Amino acid sequence: EKIGQMTQIERHNASSAVIEKYFVGSVLSGGGSAPSEKASAATWQEMITKMQKAALSTRLGIPIIYGIDAVHGNNNAYNATIFPHNVGLGATRDPDLVKRIGRATALEARATGIPYTFAPCVAVCRDPRWGGCYESFSEDTKLVQLMTSAVIPGLQGDVSTKHPRGVPFVGGSKHVAACAKHFVGDGGTHHGISGNNTVLSFHDLMRIHMPPYYDAVIKGVASVMISYSSWNGVKMHENKYLITQILKEKMHFRGFVITDWQAVDKITTPPHKHYYHSIQETIHAGIDMVMIPFDYPEFVADVQAQVMRGAIKMDRINDAVSRILRVKFAMGLFENPFPEHSLAAQLGSKEHRELAREAVRKSLVLLKNGKGRKDGKPVLPLSKKAKKILVVGTHAHDLGLQCGGWTKSWQGQAGNGITGHGTTILEAIKSAVDKKTVIDYSEHPDKGNVSKNEDEYDYAVVVVGEHPYAATAGDNLNLTIPGPGPEVIRKVCELVKCVVVLVSGRPLVVEPYLDTIDALVAAWLPGTEGHGVADVLFGDHGFSGKLPRTWVRSVDQLPMNYGDKLYDPLFPFGFGLTTKPADRWEWADHDMTLWASR
Repeated sequence: EKIGQMTQIERHNASSAVIEKYFVGSVLSGGGSAPSEKASAATWQEMITKMQKAALSTRLGIPIIYGIDAVHGNNNAYNATIFPHNVGLGATRDPDLVKRIGRATALEARATGIPYTFAPCVAVCRDPRWGGCYESFSEDTKLVQLMTSAVIPGLQGDVSTKHPRGVPFVGGSKHVAACAKHFVGDGGTHHGISGNNTVLSFHDLMRIHMPPYYDAVIKGVASVMISYSSWNGVKMHENKYLITQILKEKMHFRGFVITDWQAVDKITTPPHKHYYHSIQETIHAGIDMVMIPFDYPEFVADVQAQVMRGAIKMDRINDAVSRILRVKFAMGLFENPFPEHSLAAQLGSKEHRELAREAVRKSLVLLKNGKGRKDGKPVLPLSKKAKKILVVGTHAHDLGLQCGGWTKSWQGQAGNGITGHGTTILEAIKSAVDKKTVIDYSEHPDKGNVSKNEDEYDYAVVVVGEHPYAATAGDNLNLTIPGPGPEVIRKVCELVKCVVVLVSGRPLVVEPYLDTIDALVAAWLPGTEGHGVADVLFGDHGFSGKLPRTWVRSVDQLPMNYGDKLYDPLFPFGFGLTTKPADRWEWADHDMTLWASR
């Protein structure tokens, strides 16, 4: 029964018979794992209710805790609101906004009956070549701390000043248990390679990567997920010093520590080699809950055998189970184990979509606005009363590309049908401009046609960027704009006054095209609410976003971060031009000492 509490299995395997036989303590949906295609909130609730009934029928009747990666909204669920990824939220410098997004995400998770999310990612990404960099708020530790301290109370509810430090807190059925991840140094690996080695002194690890976890613990975070990466050659999943002595003992963390997906297997090369020994090392290091989506029979048998022969101490098992039960009690699962049907309407609600739209417009960073081209006048905001405009690019009319990774599936995917609702940037432009304005749209424009009509276009909006990805598959050593983006920029911007909207999870190499571009906007991965982009392009709201990361000239400069002695970026950390609504604009104050107050 105790080993069962420490076991988290994938939804596919979580039949009533399995839950009852193995006394399963937790179930998860992996990226893209849903009860059915386009499952409704009611369908999710029915599935979890069935699992919960099976758990409650066991001898002790301990409810399961169901977890999911709701990392920018409840992104596995059809019709959910998809918010900008963390890199975009870092650009807002608005902790109140981030807290409200946390609260909305919690409600949309609860709408599907899910009380636990593997979020937030509190990584301090020091190298944008890492495929998980968009899940990081910033390269700057203080900015990550600021956002961590906001999003966790949004997800879990506000802890009182008298709440004991490190004790998990979840403020009722409209909030969820959160999970700070990935402990620790996942954003500092060599060359930004996922799961690679973070080579740092203890002092620098504590200075750069650990502070957000202090904030998470103070805010009562329910769980902490361990990173696939290593620190100075030691895999984090077997690092007893950092997990037990630092996190649990020195930082007084009283929630539970959970592995990443199949991470016990990945301690060795090849994976699953010496699995028996890996289990022992992992649990002794301080892991409490083990994410073993498929191999749970082997895991349970191995742990039981090792406990019986004394290789795994019973005190360690009891500590793990105590922490898991502490979180379940804090969540109120024993009193209210079943989903609340009344919350189903929260999924994709109008209020949440308006919040996401606000987040989009606050996250956009204006990098160039006319300086250096012809008369040098600002291009933005654009006129709504233009006679004829050109909208081009792969990302102009594709919600999947607009949302990025961790949308419907782990790696994300292209297409307008994947989210259930949403507004593409093209649709938002059509909605914003005058009814008499003619809009020519082409995903892959022909240069001859553009040249033939160039005198008729008032301006062009070019929307290009990265295709969806997540960590590992998204690791990228060159950071160039994927094709046909560069070709589209050259075809259009050499002929027509143009605004380039770059949709990406990180800064990309743009210097070769800057002289051709009249205005450049970093849109990050904005999510479903494309109206937020049009709101700022057309001056209903001003640009206010500031770079959460250093924008390098080329990958040869990496790693390069704000505060380095040798610092020669294309655009520095904190850079961002501002505009006023309508046709007023001004240059931003780039004083790095002022970013927090902004």
